[in-house]
Amino acid sequence: MNGAKRTPRLPGLPRRVALAAVLALPLGMPPALAQSGARTGKEVVEQVCAKCHETGALGAPRIGDKAAWQKRESRGLSSLTANALKGIRNMPPHGGQPSLNDLEIRRAITYMVNQSGGSWVEPIDKSSRSKERTGEQIVRAQCSKCHQEGVGGAPRIGHREDWIPRMREGLDAVVRSAINGHGGMPARGGMANLTDAELRAAVIYMLNQGKGPSK
Repeated sequence: MNGAKRTPRLPGLPRRVALAAVLALPLGMPPALAQSGARTGKEVVEQVCAKCHETGALGAPRIGDKAAWQKRESRGLSSLTANALKGIRNMPPHGGQPSLNDLEIRRAITYMVNQSGGSWVEPIDKSSRSKERTGEQIVRAQCSKCHQEGVGGAPRIGHREDWIPRMREGLDAVVRSAINGHGGMPARGGMANLTDAELRAAVIYMLNQGKGPSK
């Protein structure tokens, strides 16, 4: 049609994937939701929860036991968090660590659920707002540590051939993997204060650095 706008296409990517990437660009988005210095779910579990949940001591649901967590997962994060805050059966309030805040407890529960067959997204702190960082800033500060040289099989920055197979299911699937952690990469790339929008911007930045397969 005359005058119709065509969706720009990223070289080497299917149009469906290119469209997803373009629509996901963080232009005109509201201010990013910043996170506090709260620990990640993995950190809280390793430092506190694993004492009982690693082995199932005192009747605690063991991490990795899908049957034990399936019923609890169906109750939702809010219900499980309320139990953890108040204490239940042999578990004292806040898991015996009064210094744990609500966000850290929610993250720890999410981590244990996901390690036991779930697919929850680790919560972020919605209590404050800050200026959103650009994809380039995030990549330079954190992602490049592994993605620059492909450490542990990480798709390399500027190498489209590494990214195209991961983009087959669309940009959202790649961002979800970054949020939850994948393979050797921890949740949110090891930066618990990254928002979903910032992670998306970082993925798009790394993808857009490549012009085609490397020689």
